[in-house]
Amino acid sequence: MKHVSIVQNTQSEWLGHIEDHLEGRGIRFGYHRPFADGGRLPDIMTIGDGLMLVGGGAWGSATNGRLLPSLDGEVKLARACLMLGKPVIGFGLGSQILALAADGTTSAAPLTCSVDTARRIKDGALAGHLPESFRFVRYGRDRAVPPAYAEILAVDEAGEPAVWQIGANVLGFTGHLGVRPAMIEDLVMEFDEVPADVAGTLPSIARAAPAMEDALVHIMTGMVEIAGWMR
Repeated sequence: MKHVSIVQNTQSEWLGHIEDHLEGRGIRFGYHRPFADGGRLPDIMTIGDGLMLVGGGAWGSATNGRLLPSLDGEVKLARACLMLGKPVIGFGLGSQILALAADGTTSAAPLTCSVDTARRIKDGALAGHLPESFRFVRYGRDRAVPPAYAEILAVDEAGEPAVWQIGANVLGFTGHLGVRPAMIEDLVMEFDEVPADVAGTLPSIARAAPAMEDALVHIMTGMVEIAGWMR
């Protein structure tokens, strides 16, 4: 049975609906919460069959004064996984951490909350399972700039990378594909800084939720195949 280590960077943001797909396939997982455990991260020697990095609310990777406290440690952990050939999947801030670990960079951007549409630009992406278009939620600040050798699989409405792949088993997602509306409400209460017009965006997230859940069925099939968690 496979086991995946997950780094959760806020109390409110976790895998959400992604958990259901992992459990349905018999893939075990365990959370590591550096914000509640003195910055402690999983040990590379016991990390298991892969690493998932979940977004970080108002924390960022490029904005002075709002850098994720465990940023350096998480970049080192992700880089070690890359060197060992372990699957790494990053969502939101997690994709920024992954970009830094893979010799990419990040760019400063304001804290935002939005529902975006991604468009597939690579045929056969995610082992042929990435939908032609899909909705996703972005809650956070700053942006990942994947390294030049990364393969861009989908772009957002602004033409920026929304999904990208490195090598055979490493994936970055600009947003969170398994988000639950209550997660966003909890993030608003957790931080003293909130995105502009987040109250107006919450109904849009609720309306988009069924479509996001439908797309996640296909995306998780491809993600699990790419990561090798069913072999």
